[in-house]
Amino acid sequence: QVQLVDSGGGLVQPGGSLRLSCAASGSIFSIYVMGWYRQAPGKQRELVAAISTTGTTNYADSVKGRFTISRDNAKNTVYLQMNSMKPEDTAVYYCNARLGFQYYWGQGTQVTVSS
Repeated sequence: QVQLVDSGGGLVQPGGSLRLSCAASGSIFSIYVMGWYRQAPGKQRELVAAISTTGTTNYADSVKGRFTISRDNAKNTVYLQMNSMKPEDTAVYYCNARLGFQYYWGQGTQVTVSS
């Protein structure tokens, strides 16, 4: 079982940048597919970006070209670099680790994009 701790959220102006981090512990980090999800008020949780064990990435259409997911297996950490942010990026962002049908979640970090 893996434990996840999200961090890096905050308030940013439109067009600004933030970097989220997710530190993992308790298991072998490199075997997990890692992802970032977000949930805005009144909306379902949605996948933002994911990175496989071999580094293959995929992104939601709404963030392609603006967000970048990466992982550092030596540090047991996954990152989400968010650039050119928009008000519609406002949400609670959750780190996710997946191994087969097992899903693990971070506690979430609030991201607010507002002037």
